[in-house]
Amino acid sequence: MKKSKVAGENIFLRFIHSVFGGGDPEADKRRLLKNIAKDLSHSKFKFYKYNSNEVLPAFGKLFYEIYKTISPAQLMFQSMQNPNAYKNQVVDYSLNEKQKALIEDLSEESIVALSKTMSFKDLNAKIQKDTQAFMSEFDGDRINEIDALYSQMMAFKAFCSYDFYFLVKKFSAGLKEHDFNTTPKFETITAQYIADDLKDFITVAWALPFDADWSKLFNLFKAYKTVEPVPLPAWKKIITRLRQIKESRTIEMIIQLITKDPIYTCDVEELHDHVIDAYLDKMRTQSTNTLKKLQTERKNSQIDGLLQQIFGTTAVVRLKNYTTQTSANIERKNVGSFQYCAPLSYLKAFLVDYVKKDVREYCDLVLIRGQWVSNSLSTEMSNAYHGLLETSDKITELDNTLADDGAIGSKIKTLMPRIGHDHESANIIRTKVKDVNDLARAYIKEAAQDLVVVAKNTKALLEDYSKPHGELIINWKELERSSEHPIKELGVEVYKKIYTFVQLMKSFLQ
Repeated sequence: MKKSKVAGENIFLRFIHSVFGGGDPEADKRRLLKNIAKDLSHSKFKFYKYNSNEVLPAFGKLFYEIYKTISPAQLMFQSMQNPNAYKNQVVDYSLNEKQKALIEDLSEESIVALSKTMSFKDLNAKIQKDTQAFMSEFDGDRINEIDALYSQMMAFKAFCSYDFYFLVKKFSAGLKEHDFNTTPKFETITAQYIADDLKDFITVAWALPFDADWSKLFNLFKAYKTVEPVPLPAWKKIITRLRQIKESRTIEMIIQLITKDPIYTCDVEELHDHVIDAYLDKMRTQSTNTLKKLQTERKNSQIDGLLQQIFGTTAVVRLKNYTTQTSANIERKNVGSFQYCAPLSYLKAFLVDYVKKDVREYCDLVLIRGQWVSNSLSTEMSNAYHGLLETSDKITELDNTLADDGAIGSKIKTLMPRIGHDHESANIIRTKVKDVNDLARAYIKEAAQDLVVVAKNTKALLEDYSKPHGELIINWKELERSSEHPIKELGVEVYKKIYTFVQLMKSFLQ
């Protein structure tokens, strides 16, 4: 609703003056107000007494009757605070049978159930297909109908949410809110008391779509609330009465006379909101999040299974400083995070617990004591094995630099308190954290590549061991006698462990 401006009023009055003559704007204004009062006296709605500037009891009674009728709806809307709930109700109510079946298939419960019988790839394809089929059911006409129904609901909500009690109580001081057991007595009141109330009222009342079919909206309410918040015949009577009052301009004329503003008008803004887009976005987001959740759960389950196979436990921690606990302190300051705490810790554990024991035993046996047909054939495996030992030392060095007295850790510790007032400190920490993450990822990739080389050569040696005469190593019999464990069993175990661990590392690098 827009209030008339003084400048606009003067322009209008000057126009009146130019047409009808006269030189006194205030006299012109009084003349206009007198004409408005005359027009109002011909209205069949006797709400206002011009000479005494009073609003009559009949007006209070009208608003009381409206208040009494829409009170259940008012309470209903007060209990529904989430604005998106109305959009969802309108769209859900407007779905056809095919869409209702599809939306059921796209629920989190259905997706979770399907994930137990389908591959992730097939499940993702099905969800995409069902989503597209659901969306294709909305043509232009249906979208317009849904938008119109939502606009109608919002107009009805705005009207019912108007503070009728506050207005009616001015006519009957003893009135209790939502208490309609006794009919109150209404008094004549000074009109000035309700000028603003009337302006607020017509902004919501005149926004109602008077020509709309209200049965669909009331059926929607009944579907969700089992009962109509307002009896439809009673609401239609209110609509009829409001239409008559609006067409007569009775309330506008009363406001003009109360405020002595003969050119006051009420501008009503119509609601135009496309509810389908938000609904579809929510549906897509829900299915996407469910898939991500399932994917994460499946990945975590696979990781736990691999950890159990490799270490016999899922609780594997070998680093002191490049940890999730240290990362949490950095994350709280919004300056990054340590992204590879788990895989780098697993790698360190594997290098210490397995590579430096079983893998070392096997490599010492075949690389040092083995008589290779050509030294060049053993070079690749030897380089990869020693690369793993070097990576283990690099990881320890990286972890130590993050200690409070380490080169990077001390720097971060010094700069952290300055983040709030020193933008450069935050940038330095982000750079340091990124550099550390880049090194962590590089060590994981390097180790994974070296492990693949060791595993590949181990497999080749196992095949060579099974041959009557070795083509890579020619002294297998001698090695068998000097080995503490059967060579084949040791090689198979090394190959399996490395293969399983490489799978674990791939799950973090993908």
